[in-house]
This record gives sequence, C-alpha cells and structure tokens, in this order.
Amino acid sequence: MARATSATRSRRPPAPTAPDAVPDAAPAGAGRERLSGPQRALRRLGLVRPIDLALHVPLRYEDWTRVRPLADARDGDEALIEGEVLACEVLLRPRRQLVATLAVVGGGRCTLRFFTFYPSHQRALAVGARVRAHGELRGGWAGWTLVHPRLLSPDAPLPAGLTPVYPTTAGLPQPYLRTAVARALQQADLSETVPPEALADLPGAGGEPWTLQAALAFLHHPDPRAPRTALDDRTHPAWQRLKAEELLAQQLAQVRARRERDALRAPVLRAADDGLPWRLQSALPFALTGAQQRVVAEIAADLARPTPMHRLLQGDVGSGKTVVAALAAAVAVDAGWQCALMAPTEILAEQHFGKMVQWLEPLLAPLGRGVAWLTGSQPRAQRQAMLSRIAAGEAALVVGTHAVIQEQVTFERLGLAVIDEQHRFGVAQRLALRHKAGAAAAGMEPHLLMMSATPIPRTLAMSVYADLDVSTLDELPPGRSPIVTKVLAEHRRPEVMERIRQQVAQGRQVYWVCPLIEESEALDLRAATATHAELAAALQGVTGADGRPVQVGLLHSRLPPAEKKAIMAAFAAGALAVLVSTTVIEVGVDVPNASLMVIEHAERFGLSQLHQLRGRVGRGAVASVCLLLYSPGESGRVSESARERLRAMVETQDGFEIARRDLAIRGPGEFLGARQSGAPLLRFADLQTDEPLIEWARRWAPRLWQRHPGQAQRHLDRWLGGKLDYLKA
Repeated sequence: MARATSATRSRRPPAPTAPDAVPDAAPAGAGRERLSGPQRALRRLGLVRPIDLALHVPLRYEDWTRVRPLADARDGDEALIEGEVLACEVLLRPRRQLVATLAVVGGGRCTLRFFTFYPSHQRALAVGARVRAHGELRGGWAGWTLVHPRLLSPDAPLPAGLTPVYPTTAGLPQPYLRTAVARALQQADLSETVPPEALADLPGAGGEPWTLQAALAFLHHPDPRAPRTALDDRTHPAWQRLKAEELLAQQLAQVRARRERDALRAPVLRAADDGLPWRLQSALPFALTGAQQRVVAEIAADLARPTPMHRLLQGDVGSGKTVVAALAAAVAVDAGWQCALMAPTEILAEQHFGKMVQWLEPLLAPLGRGVAWLTGSQPRAQRQAMLSRIAAGEAALVVGTHAVIQEQVTFERLGLAVIDEQHRFGVAQRLALRHKAGAAAAGMEPHLLMMSATPIPRTLAMSVYADLDVSTLDELPPGRSPIVTKVLAEHRRPEVMERIRQQVAQGRQVYWVCPLIEESEALDLRAATATHAELAAALQGVTGADGRPVQVGLLHSRLPPAEKKAIMAAFAAGALAVLVSTTVIEVGVDVPNASLMVIEHAERFGLSQLHQLRGRVGRGAVASVCLLLYSPGESGRVSESARERLRAMVETQDGFEIARRDLAIRGPGEFLGARQSGAPLLRFADLQTDEPLIEWARRWAPRLWQRHPGQAQRHLDRWLGGKLDYLKA
C-alpha cells in the first residue's frame, strides 16, 4: 500500500488554483526537444497555428458565473456551490475514498466524494477552509452529493461567460488548453474572407450577419444568458456562421481541385467507329440497359478530351458496372493505350479478371495483346512474366489488387485507371495509381474512373464528392429476381435449417454469412467454423436435385489464396450447395443459382454491408430470400441503431434509399471510409441538417474564385492549411 501511495504522489497535480495559470505555449516552429508535454499534445491534435486553436471550439460548457444556492437545485443539475468545510476524512469501505462535508452558503449541506484523490485535495479541503466546487448534483431530500467535483479558489473572480470544455488528449489539461486558445484568439488573423454580398445571402441571416471574430469569441465564452439549447444543438447564429465558413472552405477546395485538374494533360482516347468497343458490345450475350448506354456515352465523351477524366460510376448491387468498365477499357486499348483495373480484394479482382478475359481476350488475341493478372500472392516466375508484359505494352488491360501500384510495376503507356469499390482505398493508394502513366505518357495523367456499389447520398454528392463528375446506373438488367428480406430472432434457427434443406434438395444454393472466424470470449458470436460443422451435420444424408449428397464449403480470409480460389470455383460450379463464409463474399461474387442468403448476427453488420451481402442473391430467375438472424443478447433487446438498420433492410431494396438511411445512422465519417484518409472531414457542419448551407457554399465558391481569388485563397489556407493535396485523389 505504501508503494502505491508513493507512486500516486509522484504524479499528483498542483493544488487547485485559478484555472488558467499555465506557461506560454511554444511557437509553431520550436524544435521537438524544446516542447513540453502539453505542447506535444497540442501538436498531436493538429493545433499548430493560432488559427487552429481559434477554431478548436468547445465540446460543452460549464457555468462558473454564479454561485448557486442548494434551495434552487434539482437532481442532475450542474452547479457551482461555495461553503465551509465541516469535515474531511479518508474512508476505506466500500472502497478507498476522500469524503468532505460542506456547509453551503445560502443553507444546506453537500457531500464531496473523491475516489481518486491526492494530498492537494486534502489540503484544499482542510476543516474550516472555504472552497468552491463545481459538478453535477446528485440526491435531494436525502442529501446532496458532488462526485469528483472541480475545486476552485473562493478568492478568484467569477468569469463573465460560460467556461468552455474542449476536446483534448492525454497530457493536455483543460486549464492549459483554455489559456492557449485565449491567446490564439488574440494572435490569429480573423479578418473577413467572405465578401459582404455572400454573407447577406446566407440562409436565415436575418439582420446583421455575425463576423467570424464575433462568432468565435461567443462560442469560446458564451454569455450565460444565451439559450443553451441553441448552443448544444448548434443552431445559434454564431454556430451557423462557423458552419458556413467551413462548408465554403470545402467547396473552394473542390473547385480549386477541379480547376487544377482541368489544367493537366491527359491522352485523348477515342475509339474507331467499328473498333474494339463496338466489337465487344456486339459480342456480349446480353443487351446493355438504357442506363448503361447513357453512362458509356458519358465516359467516352470524357475520354475524348485532353484533360483527365475524374468520374465516379455509382450503381446499386448488380446494376452492371463491370461491363461499363470493360467498354471504357476497350476505348483506351483501341486508342493504343493501356488500362489498369484495381480491386480491394483478391476475390473481387479475380471475378473482374474472369469476366475481362471472357469478354476481351478473344478480341485482343489477334492484335498480339491480352489481359494481365497481378496480385501479391502470385508465384515469382508468373509475376515476373506479367511485369514484363505490362512494361512492354503487351498487356492491354491489367487487373489486380494493391499489387498494381507497387513500385516495380511499370506501364508502357497507361491511359485509363479504374478503381473498384474506391472507398476501400486510401488517398495515397489512389494517387499512386494515377502516377503510373509511364515513360511514353510523360507529362500526362491517366483518366480515372472510380466505381462504387454504395450509392452516394445527395448531400455527400454536393459536398465531399463535389469535385467529381458522377454517373449513375439507376436501372437493373432484366431477369433479376426480387429479393424478399425477413428478420428472424436466433431462437428460430431450426426453421432456417429446415428452409436450407428444402432449397438444396431442389438444387438451389445457399450463402450463410458469419461475422467471426473463430470463437471469441469477448463477443458471444457463433463462429464460421462452428456454423460450418453444424450445417454439415444438419445436411448429412440430404441429396440435391442430381441425387448426389450435398456438400458444405467454408470460406474465410485466413485461408491461402489458392484454397479460397478453389472453394469459390466449386461453389460457382455447383459442387458446393452451401457456402459458409465471413464477409469476404461481400462484393464481386456472382452465382445466379444462389437463392438464399442467411446473415448471422445481422445486428452486428453495417447497413451498406448488409445491402451488399443481400446483393449476392437474386442474380437468377428464381425468387430469392435474405434472412437476417439477430441475437438480442442478455438484455433481450438490440440497440436502437441496429433496429433501424434491420428495419431499413426489410422496408427497401433501393440502394440510394439505403445509402441515405446509412448516412443518417452512421454519419459521414464512417460512411466515407478511406476516401478522406488524411483529409479533414467536416467538424462542425452536419450533412443531414445543414443542406441549405451546403447549397449556399456550392453557389458562392465558384464566384469567390472568379471575383475575389485572394480572399478565396486566404479562406482555404485558414481552414485547410497544407492538407489540400489529398483532394487530388
């Protein structure tokens, strides 16, 4: 016990004093060896410039402006009380704690309770001492208590405004941060960068619009009479001004990125009238939908321009994005250039490779060219052969995973880069593919086509993706069967097993998706391995439509690539009736005979992931079913967000509606995935509620660049600093 007390004392904080007595922060250019712990913590938070600190607004506020009598208090109220210490002692049961009793000014008593305390607390709470304490009052008629209150000096003047509580990190105490922010507000350049005519056009800007300086001064130290609801829900005019500034910076960055890209050179890719795209389309065993024809025309028009295409192709699961990519690749190849197609997983890349070989190889072979395959798991000799073909230009189309962007991969002349499931790649990876143009294309950028089966909600398209041209496949190919989605509790598992027996006996195939590979004590989830064994036992003796015993396969990410490939090939060929899998089959797997999808512990999956998994069935003519098995857990319930996700799956199959609901449930940070890796997400604006401000920023950003370029650049520098390069991806 003595050792523990000694260790505790060695890291005790100073005795309570006036809250803002801290040393000066180091200048931004100070060397690392001269930085104190709090200064290094500021750097970790990205708070380097005075403007960074000025824009570091509080999470919440505490009211230290008046001492509150207990007679006015209610249970749960935040209050600052003052009084004299009547008693103070260390109790050892039920656990070690410091307990002090305060005779409160205005009448009544209050107990102060600390489960973590230091000698400085005991000195401040000596019997007879006068002290102020701030915290959340608990109790009432049985006596008031403050647990771990903040102790303040009774001699310090009360502040005039609410006291800010800032987002922080380890080693950065609130008093230090408050002083650093207060100093930054005096040092930062907060002069106006938004022209008066733009401010006058702000939505809801009735009356004189707030200046940035006034808005920040208010948000850091609000008047205690200010409506707390408007502060907390960010609808106060000061908040509106800050959100408008942030959204305008984002839109300015998008406009600048588009203008910079328009200044770059790209190869003009134009196919002959009877060239490779025409021959490919003629050879396809199906007709393109109207949406596919429209999108192919949009892409062809972009490729024929001397500036780089930067287009996002979005379409629901099964809308036919792969054939659009193949036709775009055919345009590039017919014009004498190469195309690269990069996918996030080997399974998805291999699906693309199989289709590209099937469609394009017969047309390329007479030209002495072909389709190359590149992944990290390839044998060395095969990989070297592929690298040689790519460098020599013999590989007209290169399909692969992240291996496509590795340093040793050299293209002769890369004219088009296609990235599937683009949100799964980081910024640096997308930039690396764009820098692979090759020596024959020196000084040129390849055209870039990004594909996503997760449609982009309108507010994201207007804001985060505003620098992209967006093509939408809003029509499914004919022949796709409807999918019925049902939600079942775990206790109905035997019914699901019986349904599987019926399906496989009729010659149909089934997916069963599990969230984990092996048992975990931390998460009570049924593992894929256990489910595989259970299904194999349940289906023992069952024969398929061909009279042969049904087989159950197991697929997960830890299997060797060759084994994964063999299992998928067996399932695609119909040799396996049931495939138990983790989410590696989320995208790219196309087995038309699969008519039943079971997702175990569906409450654990994200909405877009559930929608992607559901899209693995319904690819044939037979009506398909997706069963969402959920486990309510010990509480007997699932979370509200899980209920919303499951409800959305039952109510709609529209990918755009799914995306809209997913954004509302998760927020933009999680929804965007890796697109924003390294770039700032919106800190203040809310894409769900601030659409009028987004519209305002979209309207004014191009005008600012045109009429006030100097102010536009200052605005960008203020908000984004050196992070603008990431927007090029």
